[in-house]
Amino acid sequence: MRSITYDNGKEFVGHEQVNTAIDCKSYFAKPYHSWERGQNESANGLLRQYFPKSMKLIDIAKDDVKIAVNKLNSRPRKCLGFKTPCQVFLEMTGVDARQLEVVHL
Repeated sequence: MRSITYDNGKEFVGHEQVNTAIDCKSYFAKPYHSWERGQNESANGLLRQYFPKSMKLIDIAKDDVKIAVNKLNSRPRKCLGFKTPCQVFLEMTGVDARQLEVVHL
């Protein structure tokens, strides 16, 4: 992986730790320019299948987040050559992403 483009949300405050861990550069998307980050928007749409906009994030249980993350990371993606994010992460890092603890913000 060469770079990660983040949204401008406060949930990415720890991006430098991620970049260091996987030796990758990061960029932040321009606010209100969603067409410049198609994969981010696609991921947001996938998340909305589990957590609709009408749902208050404060009301989401940690276990629900884990379930959604595991399902999304086990779903094949065209942009990854129809591999799952878990498969790609394992190939790149040697770490099984399914064994990592999800941080609930």
